[in-house]
Formats: sequence, C-alpha cells, structure tokens
Amino acid sequence: MRDRSTTLVVGWTILAAFAPGAAHLRAGWRRTGYTLLGIYAALLLTAAVLALTADAQLLGQLTSSSWLTTITVVSMVIGLAWFVMVVHSFVILRPGSLPAGGQVAAGVVAGLLAVAVMVPFALVAQYVMISQRTLDQVFDTAPDPRGPARPEDAWAGRSRVNILLLGGDADDHRPGVRTDSINVASVDVKTGNTVLVSLPRNLENVRFPPGTPMHKRFPDGFRIPTPAGAGREDLLFAVWEYADAHPEVFGGRTGQGAQTLKETIGYTLGLKIDWYALVNMWGFARLIDAIGGVTLTVDQDVVFGKYNEGLVKAGTRKLKGADAMWFARSRTFSDDFTRMRRQRCVLGALLDQADPATVLARFNRVALATKELLRTDIPRSMLEHLVPLGLKVKEADVTSLQFVPPLINTGYPDWTKIRTVTAKAIHSSVTPPDAPTAKPSAPAKKRPAEQAKATPSADPGPATGITDGCANA
Repeated sequence: MRDRSTTLVVGWTILAAFAPGAAHLRAGWRRTGYTLLGIYAALLLTAAVLALTADAQLLGQLTSSSWLTTITVVSMVIGLAWFVMVVHSFVILRPGSLPAGGQVAAGVVAGLLAVAVMVPFALVAQYVMISQRTLDQVFDTAPDPRGPARPEDAWAGRSRVNILLLGGDADDHRPGVRTDSINVASVDVKTGNTVLVSLPRNLENVRFPPGTPMHKRFPDGFRIPTPAGAGREDLLFAVWEYADAHPEVFGGRTGQGAQTLKETIGYTLGLKIDWYALVNMWGFARLIDAIGGVTLTVDQDVVFGKYNEGLVKAGTRKLKGADAMWFARSRTFSDDFTRMRRQRCVLGALLDQADPATVLARFNRVALATKELLRTDIPRSMLEHLVPLGLKVKEADVTSLQFVPPLINTGYPDWTKIRTVTAKAIHSSVTPPDAPTAKPSAPAKKRPAEQAKATPSADPGPATGITDGCANA
C-alpha cells in the first residue's frame, strides 16, 4: 500500500466496518476480501428476503424458545465476528508505518469503531434474552394437557378461541384476587373477528356448572351470609377469591380459583373458555408508565380516593399510569357500568398507542412491567400460534357486548337471555349482515326459581366497537 497517511488508514477502516472486505482488497488480500464481501452480500440478501416475505406465522415462530435461543447465539457470533473483522482490517493496513500521532489517532478510531459495530448485535441478544426470560416467567411452561399443537391444525379443529380477560385488584395491603374487570374475547381463528363480552362484577346469584364442587355447595346460586355493615362477597367478582379461600369445597385441593371462574363464566355465557389472562390493575399502571403514558380524552372530572382527595381533570392529555388507572377504576360518584366503559376506553387507547417503535425504545421497562402485570394459564407453546392470531385481530372487526341494564338485571339475571344474546353476537361477527341466518333454536327452559326472578329486559342492540362511547373514539 503506497499511501500510509493517517487519513487513508482511518478511511479504509471505516469503510471496512460497513463493507467487510474493502480494507483487505486495498491491502492486497484479494481472496479474503472477496470472501468477506460475498458473505456480507449473502447476509444482506437473506435479511432482505426475510423482510419481504415475513408474515404473521414467522413472527409467531420467533416467540418459540428454540428460535429465541438461535437468534441470541447468532447475534453474539456475528457481533464478535464483526469486531474481529474491523480489528483485522485495521492491522493489515499497517498502521505501524504512520507517525506516532497518527498511530494514536488511528488506533483510537479503530478501537471505538470495533466496539461500536458490536453494540447493535449485543442489544439484539440482550432484548431476545430478556424476551425469553419474560415469556418463560409469564406463560405456563408445563406441557399442554391437550398435547402438542399440530402445525397443520394448531386449534385442534376449533373455529373459535375464547380467552377470559380479567382485571384483578391484588395489592400489597390487600391479599387475594378479586376480579373487578371481567371480559371474554371470543376470536374467530380464521378471520380474527372478535366479540369482547363484558360481565358486570356485581352480578348476583351466580350459577355454577352442574356436577362441579361449587354447584354442590351452591345449587341455587352463589349466596353467602353478609355481616351487618360489610360489603357483599358473593357477587361474580368474588368467585375466584372464594374458591381459593375454601379448599375444603374441592376436597382439599388448593388454588382452584382460576379454573372455577373459567368454568363459571363459560357456563354463564354458554362458551368453552380455553384460557384466562389476569391483569394486575396496578401492574397495568406500571406498563402504561413504561411506554411513556397514554393519551386519553376524559369527558368529565373523575374523583377518586378514600376522602375524594384525588382528581383526574376533564380534557385530552397524556396520563401517567396511576391517573389512567384511577380514571378506569374510580367508583366515586359513578357506578360499575360507567367503570366498565372507562376501562374499555383505557384498553382501546393502550392498544392503539403501544406501537412497536415505542415498545422497542422502552423495552427493558416494558418487559419488567409485563412480569408484574400478567398471570395466565396460556401454554408457552401456544404463543407461536396466538401471535399471528393477535395480528389478525388487530386488523379485523372487534365488537363489544356489555351485559348491563337495561339489557339484564344484575340482581336477577336472565341466564337464558345472556346465553342467547352471546350466541347471537358471535353469530353476527361471523356472518355478514346481509347473509341469510339460520332460524334460532328455542331457548332452553328455565328452572322455576330463575323464571320467577327474571325481569324483562330491553331488546339488545347490535354489539358495538370496543371504544364506542369513549370521548377520544
């Protein structure tokens, strides 16, 4: 190499960092240079092909443990190889022939450059390892009792997946699980069309499936004595907590709350609940903080606190996690049905605003908040199928069905009507409005006790969008 100037050594080293092999060609290492350029071109071509052909199925596969491990190892190997390549490119340019000052300057630049090219690969490896650890901690790693999913039919012939979505109020000073927010997402696995069914937390006389331990304990509905001056603890929101607190009902088995609530909600709606996901409401607040807040339109002042000392003012602005949760959960000067609407507004805003760029920029905080946020029995192995389904849902029609007055009377629910309306909403989400519909079957005959307590309800209108009724919709 004729020109040994500092500028050329530094320039060719920098070029080699972006075009591996360039410095080797300059130094006369032609075979090595062309080999490095060929490998680099192959990597670029592979990345381009993956980017152009990537689909939802591939994104789902990337959540599997084997893929995540592979990505981690490959990222670390490529990062280390790039570091070595930059150092070797600098060495073969013979910086020792430069003046002393030039050697120092070129060496500093080459050293910083060698470290810099490793950083993106190190970040990828770090993010992937955090993702894998978070997924393993949140999702059920035990084998699915139904056996491994078959790639050709991950849903085992099912046309819908029903997931129970719960908002719990567990906190350090309040033991147990009370489900303040109760929804079922019924998803068509082919189209992604979803019906989000909401049940009020204060539903009374909850019925349990015949033959279950809770039905044997409460054959006429969930009723327990209430001490004078105490709040009701026999409403729908307390089913999980009661089952956990009374293992004797289940022959001494503990931890039956989740399964009991799944069976109960499924029986109430006439659906088979596949899995549940319990969101800790204050973990939800930490997730909102992790993405930098959520923009909401508060239609009127929301007061909260034991002594009404808190206030979420009306207006449109970005709310921190605590204010967003108080907006969703406050009962002051409000009722459960208004809270259900506000909770849907927060959920809808979060789904809309948690874009990939924001999540990536705050990845560590989001992962930490997720571990504190979610509890579920969804098998870890099903994630690679649920991720593509979730992407379908994002582009599909999502409608909301809320069982609130006047549609139902929460004190004396018409259980047959709840099941009939649910079936109708699901059928409507599958069948286009102008398509012919099958004649509905006759409703099941009520037991005398249920017939006597039922009260007339207004005919339900069509299911609405998830953010319908929200000021920022």
